[in-house]
Amino acid sequence: MFKSVRWIYIKTTEGDGVENKKKSDLSVILRTKNEEKWIGYAIQSILDNLYKPEIIIIDNNSKDQTLDIIKHFIQEPHLEKTVSKYTNIKIFSINDYSPGKALNFGVKKSTKKNIMIMSAHCILKKINYAKHIKDLKKYVGIFGKQNPIWNGKRITKRYIWSHFVDKEIKNMYSKLENRYFFHNAISLFQKKILLKYPFQEKLAGKEDRYWANRIVKKKMNYLYDPGIEVDHQYTVNGNTWKGIG
Repeated sequence: MFKSVRWIYIKTTEGDGVENKKKSDLSVILRTKNEEKWIGYAIQSILDNLYKPEIIIIDNNSKDQTLDIIKHFIQEPHLEKTVSKYTNIKIFSINDYSPGKALNFGVKKSTKKNIMIMSAHCILKKINYAKHIKDLKKYVGIFGKQNPIWNGKRITKRYIWSHFVDKEIKNMYSKLENRYFFHNAISLFQKKILLKYPFQEKLAGKEDRYWANRIVKKKMNYLYDPGIEVDHQYTVNGNTWKGIG
């Protein structure tokens, strides 16, 4: 039996080294398929920045060590003193996979009020949880800054990466794609919003862009906030990667 936890650890962005615990209600959704190279780093970065969130794994038939690595982070009931090393993790597999279907399934399986979606090959570098949760009272979704990393090297932000600038933008519009832009590799929502406005499940990708354009048509707003930041690692089959340079 997993035990829910109601506190969160936040690293301050002011650099004063103060550790704060705040009441939280957060589920983190990670989609996985053969992510053994990065999944441990992804989960560890979540635990380094957030105090024991619920983590929902939606796995697409991984054949490598992905699930074995994930299990090393699961909280055991008799290890209550090791609060920062483990957390409540639930693992689900999904058939007839699509990105939107996996996310919608994860939202339904979550038990918390707020949802964070993160790519399984991202490393969380920065988050101001208290601010972002406050902003979710005004915006239906928030997505953050991504740094493209190739073989350990931070590369030039061309193509899709050029969207991830250093200022907040409401309802970001992409001239490159000629539509509203949202990227859920690192993003935050209230659960009730994603239940009412789920991602399209028949799409092979870009479900986040279609979601954003639907949101704007409904006269609602979302936010790009560089205060949430991840390093996004290169993967051969990663849909975000159009080129390296």
